Amino acid sequence: MYKFSELIAQNTILVSDGATGTNLQKMGLKAGVAPEDLVIDNPELLGKLAASFVSAGSNIILTCTFGGTRLRMKDSKYQDQIVEVNKRAVSIARNAAGDNPNILIGGSIGPTGQIMKPFGPLTQEEAFTTFAEQAKALAEGGVDLFVIETMFAIEEAEAAFDAVRSVSDLPIVVSFSYDRGVRTMMGVKPAQAAKLFKEKGAAAIGANCGTTLENMEKIIKEYAAAVPGFPIWAKPNAGLPRTDENGQAVYDVTPLQMGAAALANINSGAKIVGGCCGNSPEHIAAIASAVKN
Repeated sequence: MYKFSELIAQNTILVSDGATGTNLQKMGLKAGVAPEDLVIDNPELLGKLAASFVSAGSNIILTCTFGGTRLRMKDSKYQDQIVEVNKRAVSIARNAAGDNPNILIGGSIGPTGQIMKPFGPLTQEEAFTTFAEQAKALAEGGVDLFVIETMFAIEEAEAAFDAVRSVSDLPIVVSFSYDRGVRTMMGVKPAQAAKLFKEKGAAAIGANCGTTLENMEKIIKEYAAAVPGFPIWAKPNAGLPRTDENGQAVYDVTPLQMGAAALANINSGAKIVGGCCGNSPEHIAAIASAVKN
């Protein structure tokens, strides 16, 4: 049995990491620069961020490959090095984890940035092909599991899942972003997503990003009611952002509040907790402390 599946079967509560984008911006990432470019240009910075989450108590570190598909990187200077970018990203995360066998590396796969037919130009075949290319590189790089995250359309999430499964039998977490309260931008409901991906053989169903902590709690409860006992992944934002005088997004939810929210999510059925946008290593440390104490 794979380590992730083994830990979940043992009813172990796992702590994932925090935000990639918002933390990198604080660390100097320039506007308009894709985080994936740093895999080649500044791996030390990515390693530093990943190591800070390890120190904070994360059991799962995600690769910096959220936008690592060929479609998403079409304007990147590394558009012809998709495989290398994804493999290197796994190595960066693995090095940050050191020789700790209890830290798992999750291969992050985000949406392509395009809308699928009939509402947009992206075909099922194009989506499948680009996701399969990324997933194969992540698998060859040595991830322990896949995390298909921030999805908003059932069709694209299915294409990603089927593509990953075509190249690997590693555990797959499927996480949607409910940015319309308890619905995604494309109208996906938590119960709908949970039932479908449990049937397809996902290791867990999840929610990340989204809106408020209160809405995340409602989503977790709807997941749990739809698929009782099925593992749930919860990585909410540190609240809704506001813009400061410098035009920067500021998240006001404190580390202690995130820790309390993680406990509430666990009580509602979550097995894996962490943070998305606005969640610093300090937020993750508070989550880990609340969960493990």
